[in-house]
Amino acid sequence: MSNCSHNCSSCSQSDCKDRNQFEIKAKDGVSFKKTIAVMSGKGGVGKSLITSLLAVESKKRGLEVAVLDADITGPSIPKTFGVDHLRAQGSDEGLYPVYSNGGVKIMSINLLLEEPSMPVVWRGPVISGVVKQFYTDVLWGENDIMFIDMPPGTGDVPLTVFQSLKVDGIIVVTTPQDLVSMIVEKSVKMANMMNIPVLGVVENMSYAVCPKCGEKLYVFGEGKTEQVAKEYGLEVLAKLPINPEVANLIDLGQVEKVDTATIANAVNTILEK
Repeated sequence: MSNCSHNCSSCSQSDCKDRNQFEIKAKDGVSFKKTIAVMSGKGGVGKSLITSLLAVESKKRGLEVAVLDADITGPSIPKTFGVDHLRAQGSDEGLYPVYSNGGVKIMSINLLLEEPSMPVVWRGPVISGVVKQFYTDVLWGENDIMFIDMPPGTGDVPLTVFQSLKVDGIIVVTTPQDLVSMIVEKSVKMANMMNIPVLGVVENMSYAVCPKCGEKLYVFGEGKTEQVAKEYGLEVLAKLPINPEVANLIDLGQVEKVDTATIANAVNTILEK
């Protein structure tokens, strides 16, 4: 319907199948007990880092973990896991995900391009189609949890993911700047429109630790995220510091060597909820 709000829970049209009519199915033998989208209202907040850390921490707990890189024009998951030199293989049955050293299953457009630096200059519908194919045509096998690294914003790809895939919850990533309220608000409002629960907020670049005295330095200010999260009845699941050592490990493609203790509470919440 032209005036559809995409909020099925408040829809008065009993014959409306808005979200369900777009839902797609994975291949036979493929399953995901839980599917979690990691999103933000803007770019540059560390969404791919949080997605990777959530996946690594979940894998440490003995779970079968998959990561779908839905950021087609700005993919960074393969580089983060150090598999950007590999290329996904396929057969008549479908595509095989690439495995990280720690056993996390990954599919990204950069695993299919001849050169990872090649730009993807496609229009929205084509990009959305590729994201759906990553779900339907990849031989993911059986998984406890899939994390979807979303592109920034609330455009074509997030709409496609929320309408086509059975997403169980959303993690919103933000930073402490004044823009935080807008970032969280846009993401939460879209989630509400699509009738998908927001599990909580992760604040990245929350503070820096002085290497000499250990004092926490709140470079971008303090308290904004808690205030906005409280307005929407959300929990701040984790606050990650600015850490040059983590940045170096990411540049080296060694995210699986990062201490994931700071993200453990977020994983606990996902598993509990």
